[in-house]
Amino acid sequence: MLHCYCYIINHGSANISLYSFHFRSQPPAMADLQTPLVRPKRKKVLVDYLVQFRWILVIFVVLPASALIYFNIYLGDMWSAMKSEKKRQKEHEDNVQKVVKRLKQRNPKKDGLVCTARKPWIAVGMRNVDYKRVRHFEVDLSAFRNILEIDPERMVAKVEPLVNMGQISRATCPMNLSLAVVAELDDLTVGGLINGYGIEGSSHIYGLFSDTVVALEIVLADGRVVRATKDNEYSDLFYGVPWSQGTLGFLVSAEIKLIPIKEYMRLTYTPVKGPLKEVAQAYADAVAPRDGDPAKVPDFVEGMVYSATEGVMMTGVYASKEEAKKKGNKINSVGWWFKPWFYQHAQTALKKGEFVEYIPTREYYHRHTRCLYWEGKLILPFGDQFWFRFLFGWLMPPKVSLLKATQGDAIRNYYHDNHVIQDMLVPLYKVGDALEFVHHEMEVYPLWLCPHRLFKLPVKTMIYPEPGFEHQQRQGDTSYAQMFTDVGVYYTPACIFRGEEFDGAESVKRLEQWLIENHSYQPQYAVTELNEKDFWRMFDASHYEHCRHKYGAVGTFMSVYYKSKKGRKSEKEVQEAEAAILEPAYADEA
Repeated sequence: MLHCYCYIINHGSANISLYSFHFRSQPPAMADLQTPLVRPKRKKVLVDYLVQFRWILVIFVVLPASALIYFNIYLGDMWSAMKSEKKRQKEHEDNVQKVVKRLKQRNPKKDGLVCTARKPWIAVGMRNVDYKRVRHFEVDLSAFRNILEIDPERMVAKVEPLVNMGQISRATCPMNLSLAVVAELDDLTVGGLINGYGIEGSSHIYGLFSDTVVALEIVLADGRVVRATKDNEYSDLFYGVPWSQGTLGFLVSAEIKLIPIKEYMRLTYTPVKGPLKEVAQAYADAVAPRDGDPAKVPDFVEGMVYSATEGVMMTGVYASKEEAKKKGNKINSVGWWFKPWFYQHAQTALKKGEFVEYIPTREYYHRHTRCLYWEGKLILPFGDQFWFRFLFGWLMPPKVSLLKATQGDAIRNYYHDNHVIQDMLVPLYKVGDALEFVHHEMEVYPLWLCPHRLFKLPVKTMIYPEPGFEHQQRQGDTSYAQMFTDVGVYYTPACIFRGEEFDGAESVKRLEQWLIENHSYQPQYAVTELNEKDFWRMFDASHYEHCRHKYGAVGTFMSVYYKSKKGRKSEKEVQEAEAAILEPAYADEA
């Protein structure tokens, strides 16, 4: 999953619309897919050159500063781990009371809507945090970054919201334990993955990150501290928090499911060549074998599509140290700084055919961190070369927050117009259609494929399976969950490299309409062009609005649409939110 790394590109710019496209028409034929759209050429402007040579700033400023920040965070994590569990819990309780006290200091008539005190550029995400540029009431949550407890008996980890994936895997993997879903990038935090969206190659078994949560500790708008589970009096809040973007209350801790693991991942790389529909079918077969044998379902599944005719499917199974070190088995420690970037290593299967290797489990979890999937190639065009990896690879990756902090509005808007960072959550049986749409609309490669179950829950949450899916008996579906796939679109469109014009905003609008019409979803970390009516056509508002009113969030926390909306928010909008003048919830289906 990529929730984050868009602020990196070396070519192109544009500002005209692409072409008309009728969303209910048939997908383009394969011959059409191989013929690029004819787009007007464009002239370079000053910002093109600022972006093209931005690697100089990254090399001499961002990377060294990032290394210092990472080291400081590591020391803080070690200091936290040295404290007793009792002391960490006491500090947590004290910090929760500080949040409660701060909330009670707010005057609703004078102060703005409540949000965290985190600076806008610190957020790991593509969406601009423009709502913080107007009057607001800040609450500091920066102290909530401790692992409070790892309980091997209950198989639960209790953590604070700013604990990140690198921190928790560092603590659990030596115990042969892990979160059921470990998002790939080290910097992704528990709070962001619960309030928003999180996925990993194990999500075809366990669902999204929020599906692995056992309990949530939340500070409500009135200062009450509650513990929500799926079967207590706050069960509606438990189901309402995912995808709410922190607009129902402040998450201050979470109890998350642990699973037993082994020391290595036995990873099989399988090349696939053919039209995109055939690539999609090969991917579906990796996720859910056609004979339905549960013994053949791997622990991890991931796909990478490198062109309109080539992809590599990877299936992983946990393996013991003894198995990995047997004679003839290849161990590949992909976490070393000098190793080839993972997506390029996987691509070698297209030339040498299927192969198997063993990767240390924690290194496998974070395989995309060093190169930020493949965005690293745009940050540093030579970053994948051996000389750079050997001499400077230990400095990678740059902190996304620093990449954002060292750019102005002009460069930021340039990236939005000329770069794509989107995730499309689509039903498994529609992956082929989604791949063809992305090729025809954006021509972005590589593409990332990651499966996840979308469970049929007791309440209709913001995202939900297709009605009646359980009767269709499609590949990967069960009676209790529909199989979806995250199609990750992260890169610069090919037309930019060809020196042609591209209109990112119009392209995203068409993508969002495609998602709405195909019962699919767009994670809210990304830039959205949706108006409020279409936002609530994509997502279901009923349970979310129920929780907003029941728990006093209206007039205290901004709505999720307001928080996700593109562009700067006016003071008038803030006042309307404070007065609880809400737009109707558009629940009509496409």
